[in-house]
Amino acid sequence: MKTLVLYHSNTGYTEKYANWIAEELAADLMDAKKCSDDIFSDYDIIVYGGGLYGGHVGGLQLIIKNINNLKGKKIIVFTTGASPVKEETTLEIQNKNFTPEQLEIIRFYYLRGGFDYSKLKAGHKLAMNAMKIIVKSKKNTSPEIQQFLDAYDNPVDFTNKENINDLLAYARA
Repeated sequence: MKTLVLYHSNTGYTEKYANWIAEELAADLMDAKKCSDDIFSDYDIIVYGGGLYGGHVGGLQLIIKNINNLKGKKIIVFTTGASPVKEETTLEIQNKNFTPEQLEIIRFYYLRGGFDYSKLKAGHKLAMNAMKIIVKSKKNTSPEIQQFLDAYDNPVDFTNKENINDLLAYARA
């Protein structure tokens, strides 16, 4: 089966996972910003990865607007974020980005990526600064919150090749 791995990455964590996935599946790899809608017809499996921004998967509209052209193909979408992988987090992201009908043909994965404030674009920096102010105002000192606050000054990278194992197993099945 011919496989395409597309990615939309602003800070590099999603791209890192996309490269690993493409390597493991012997798939074609492409930056989603450089692809056209007609590319999907040549592939049986489409893997799409986008970073997580305000709970939304970056660049996902490429898949959503082509959903009717993708029926009959294996569609896998993953996103990366700095938060730990938890079932409730994954479900929240999934439900925010997909309809139940879309989830009938799309398999979704949340992979822990990282956070590098210096790589964010101006709009994302503004949003993250607002989030930082909100988090600090709550005076929550949990280790997870402190790690988030520390990451503004010291980038963190939680990517791990083992995180793609479930996605790979599904793609190969």
